[in-house]
Amino acid sequence: MSDTRGQQTSEQPPSGKAPGADGPPPGGPEPRGGILMGRPFGVPVYVTPSWFVIAALITWIFGDQLARVLPELGGTRYLVSLSFAIAFYASVLVHELAHTVVALRYKLGVRRIQLQFLGGVSEIENEAQTPAREFWLAFVGPLLSLVLGGVFLAAGRLVELSSVPGVLLAGLTASNFVVAAFNLLPGLPLDGGRMLRAVVWGLTGRPMAGTVAASWVGRGLAVAVLIGLPLFSASRDGVERTGTDTVIDAVLAAILAAIIWNGAVGAVRNARLKEALPALLVRDLARRAVPVTADTPLGEALRRAREAEAGAVLVVDGRGEPTGLVRESAVRAVPEHRRPWIAVGALARDLEPGLRLPVDLAGEDLLKAVRATPASEYLAVAADGSVYGVVALTDLEQRLSRAVAGH
Repeated sequence: MSDTRGQQTSEQPPSGKAPGADGPPPGGPEPRGGILMGRPFGVPVYVTPSWFVIAALITWIFGDQLARVLPELGGTRYLVSLSFAIAFYASVLVHELAHTVVALRYKLGVRRIQLQFLGGVSEIENEAQTPAREFWLAFVGPLLSLVLGGVFLAAGRLVELSSVPGVLLAGLTASNFVVAAFNLLPGLPLDGGRMLRAVVWGLTGRPMAGTVAASWVGRGLAVAVLIGLPLFSASRDGVERTGTDTVIDAVLAAILAAIIWNGAVGAVRNARLKEALPALLVRDLARRAVPVTADTPLGEALRRAREAEAGAVLVVDGRGEPTGLVRESAVRAVPEHRRPWIAVGALARDLEPGLRLPVDLAGEDLLKAVRATPASEYLAVAADGSVYGVVALTDLEQRLSRAVAGH
């Protein structure tokens, strides 16, 4: 599966609510993603800890099957099974590298590749610019899996089927064909879902219409997997099944269905977020701010803010130069009866360079700036360096939440 000087000028933002609370910046720091295995094409490939769980499960299940086919192997069959698990995920890596190569060819950028519990994920940074590129970017992964399946099938005909190489090649043939077929199912977050998205996008001219359509199909697939996979396994003739097999099938079906469902829902959220990002402007988010000196009592500063219909308090020095931002979380922590006795300077964060945001900063650049210097408030400055207002992180988060919810 594959897959932000002081004095107010005449240019003022609209009045806002009270200063915002502390919280993590949207997006947060980028996690490493597991154990780094290498950097093909300059893209880091990580193996997550969950991979070891599925590798152990594959080793166990495939080992039991080998006991029926090649009983003379004894305990060695588990080493053979482990080699199959590694080879299978090497095939998954080739599948993901196919997406990566095309993404790099289209200059979309690839953050990383992860091999995890039920497959791999290529984290592509930007959307394809056209439906045709989107379609090809999605299709190339299953295509490579089909090619690998064909290669293993041809190689398997050169060896004895009842030998260790024959069994391994047969398993890799089947697994690659299954990966290709599964990923071609027309629902997000599968590659087939992205292909469906591209087709609907091309027909309607609206990327969001394609995302919504493929998302709903993906949710339907999740339900079908949850119900259908255990029923299919139970209905196979000539296959001896135990209670443990039934439980494993049900658990895997539930996990797979949850992954597909969450991926389908998340795809719509991400699409709405990316659609809304260009309109996310510091100018629109900034609250009017009232300047006060550090020794001003909190109660007096809040009174001035109410009179000025301001949503933030800015600490300035004797020349009117901004030196700090009063944190709303700190303000709310001060009881009402103590506010006349607490100076605002004690509740302010010093104004570091990263806390100044140009008023015209927008979209991804705004999110990157917020991630680079986490804070609850930022100073919005006009092109001439004058104060425009204060951006509260809570306002930014609420704007993003409304966009994701489709409001």
